[in-house]
Parts: sequence; structure tokens; C-alpha cells
Amino acid sequence: MPEHTGETRNQQLTRNVGELLQELRVAQAGVQILFGFLLSVVFTDRFHNASGFEKSLHLTAVMLSVAATALLTAPAAWHRLLFRTGSRERILTVGNRFVLVGLVCLALAITSTVALIAKVVYGEPAMIVVAVLTLLIFGVLWFVIPFRLHPTDGDPLEDAQPTGPPK
Repeated sequence: MPEHTGETRNQQLTRNVGELLQELRVAQAGVQILFGFLLSVVFTDRFHNASGFEKSLHLTAVMLSVAATALLTAPAAWHRLLFRTGSRERILTVGNRFVLVGLVCLALAITSTVALIAKVVYGEPAMIVVAVLTLLIFGVLWFVIPFRLHPTDGDPLEDAQPTGPPK
């Protein structure tokens, strides 16, 4: 059941866009720090001696960070380009999907980075254990718990879409 705030449709859309953009600031900071770290790694002497697998894992992490950056910043760019066109509802609907995919890319980028570190420091078995644990942490905290917290049997992703005022 949608929350009734007494707002007009336009006020609700404006608030929802503001909330989305504020939430993105948190994720963007993390992905930017990770991306900077990943970029600096290739300029170290140790990286040049890395195996082909390690270099591939690094590039995978870099590309996942690029994808996360693009997906997580897209709604802010859309808002800036379209803010006076009456497109808030479309920005929210599509932006929500992009943010969710961006968060998956961010989780995979972090997992790849941590797996690479574990591989270089402790070897392949540690890489596998660390990657699985990292994926479990993100999967449970970001996706399983929200579905468990949702008060109805419905899909919380559907509720993330903007809704109109009560009729």
C-alpha cells in the first residue's frame, strides 16, 4: 500500500527524485574511490609481473567500476538535462532500474578487487573463499534483507516506482 503523504503528484515526484539523487551520492563516492585505486594499480612494478589471469581479473574489476559509475551517475545527468521537461516520473522509473544494475556492478567490482588481492597475497583457494564471502555479504545485505523487510508479499522493486496521490 502506498504511503499517503498529502503531497501533490508533482511534489511527490520532486521529493522522489531528490531522494534518488541523495542516495546516489553515497554509492558514487565508493565507486570513485575504488576506480581510482584500480587505476593506480597498473602503474606499480608488481602489476607488470602479474599473471594473465590476475591482469584479466583486474581489467574485469575496472570495467565493472566503469559500468557502475556510468549507471549510478546516469540519473543525475538525466535530471540535469530533463529537469524542466516534465520527465520526473520517467527519470525515476528508469533511474531506479539503472541504480539497481549499477549496485550489482559495484558489488561485482568490489568482489573482483578483493578476490584479486586475495589471489596475489594468499593464492587461488583464498581468492575463491574471499570472492564467495564477499558476494554473500553484498547479496544478503543489499538484496535478501530488503526483500525480507518488505511488509507485504509483493515485490519491493515495484513499490520503488513512483505512485500517485490517493484517489
